[in-house]
Amino acid sequence: MDIKLSQCFIAVDDHDKALTFYRDALGLEVRGDVGFEGMRWVTVGSPEQPDVEIVLEPPLADPGASDDDRKAVAGLLAKGLLRGVIFRTADCDATFEKIRAAGGEVAQEPMDQPYGVRDCAFRDPAGNMIRFTEPRGGR
Repeated sequence: MDIKLSQCFIAVDDHDKALTFYRDALGLEVRGDVGFEGMRWVTVGSPEQPDVEIVLEPPLADPGASDDDRKAVAGLLAKGLLRGVIFRTADCDATFEKIRAAGGEVAQEPMDQPYGVRDCAFRDPAGNMIRFTEPRGGR
């Protein structure tokens, strides 16, 4: 079977603030910006991975969702309980310093983990945890 990751989705509550983080701080390129039924989806990706995209989507991108469901998802997003993504980097410490200098909200400074990586973490403007890992020991 030949399968590859094409897209992943991250819920954001303010696309313009999200772009300040993903485009300006992380250096991802904007590949698409689409509106539909009062909602917005912005697609970003690394120039190093032209076939993989991250879609920044509304917290509940379903026009038929109930108000209660919208409130529940917005509450989870506000608490930072929705998952983000993990990026791989060749130099965790340099990546950390660059993102911090760009105003990224630090969630964890670089540290060696017992499972074989050095990593750090930031929160995006919506509260999602975004991690950066540097493989150690021949991974």
